[in-house]
Amino acid sequence: MRSRQRMFAAVMRLLLKCLRLGRRRRFRLVRQVEQLWHYGHLCLRSLLYNSFTNGDVVLDSLFEPVYWLVDHVTRWFGVVFVALVIGLTSSVVAIVYICLLPLILQTYTPAWICWHLAYGHWNLIMIVFHYYMAITTSPGHPPQAKNDLTGVSICRKCIAPKPARTHHCSICNRCVLKMDHHCPWLNNCVGHYNHRYFFSFCLFMTMGCIYCSISGWDMFRDAYAAIERMKLLEKERLQVAANQTYYQTPPPTFSFRQRAFHKSVVYLWVLCSSVALALGALTLWHAALITRGETSIERHINRKERQRLQKKGKVFRNPYSYGSWDNWKVFLGVDVPRHWLTRVLLPSPHLPHGTGLSWDLPPCVTEQRAPLLAI
Repeated sequence: MRSRQRMFAAVMRLLLKCLRLGRRRRFRLVRQVEQLWHYGHLCLRSLLYNSFTNGDVVLDSLFEPVYWLVDHVTRWFGVVFVALVIGLTSSVVAIVYICLLPLILQTYTPAWICWHLAYGHWNLIMIVFHYYMAITTSPGHPPQAKNDLTGVSICRKCIAPKPARTHHCSICNRCVLKMDHHCPWLNNCVGHYNHRYFFSFCLFMTMGCIYCSISGWDMFRDAYAAIERMKLLEKERLQVAANQTYYQTPPPTFSFRQRAFHKSVVYLWVLCSSVALALGALTLWHAALITRGETSIERHINRKERQRLQKKGKVFRNPYSYGSWDNWKVFLGVDVPRHWLTRVLLPSPHLPHGTGLSWDLPPCVTEQRAPLLAI
């Protein structure tokens, strides 16, 4: 009897110990889960905390997948865009030589023939030269060695020295000196060494499209009226053919050559007019930026800096602007008056002022301005 009581008491003590051990383990597990939760919450807050975070930063973070997709599409389709530019330009030149030039030689006076031949070929040479130089010239990249540069920041994406006016291109995945933007139509970045080629190409392409649109306006109206007559006569011919019985289909009123000629003239005028409007607006935009001595990226940076300093009662001054006229001289590389002919009106592969690593006062600037951000 006593042995049974002792056995029963031992079993009960063992059961109570198991219950206490299970309760301790349960509490310990709960405490570990709580500690992990607080630690993860603290890590998340420490990673996301930024005193400069605002609505723009949050919006950029949300659109980061869209930016990634656009960057990769632009990178892979750059060659397609270049081929499209070359193809459309070549088609316009072919139509001018095949369709319009014989008509000009037959109907225009010798003075107008000389004008069209001289201006047209000069404009074409300037377009081809500047486009070739824009797509083949490197925009310029900062050196990777940290000892070569002093007083510069470090790019947080490529972990390399980042001189003033240098920005990281997410499409090329490199830092670009005096970066303006990445142009898919060039399949290249627009930076310090090819910015002039890019703007000159836009300018001369716009001038060429305006020239074709104005000089081909009368031909466009005649060609458009001829195409409308073709459609009307074709409709009448089909109606007559439906009401009568023919042993053989009647021949067309217009030949294939006439149809191709009129449609080519309409295609030429519509394409040149559309490009003149779109590219002309882009050229005016970049002309305004050059006049202010800033790039497309710097325009947004300077606007925010101007608003920030305006709230403090200070005035913003662009340290890279030397005045409207001198900004154009620095951009085009005009040091002496004859350079307006040899470097602007004629193809010229001259380099821009400076190396893009430092921004000393160019020799062509007539009046030195204090490089202050705010006074």
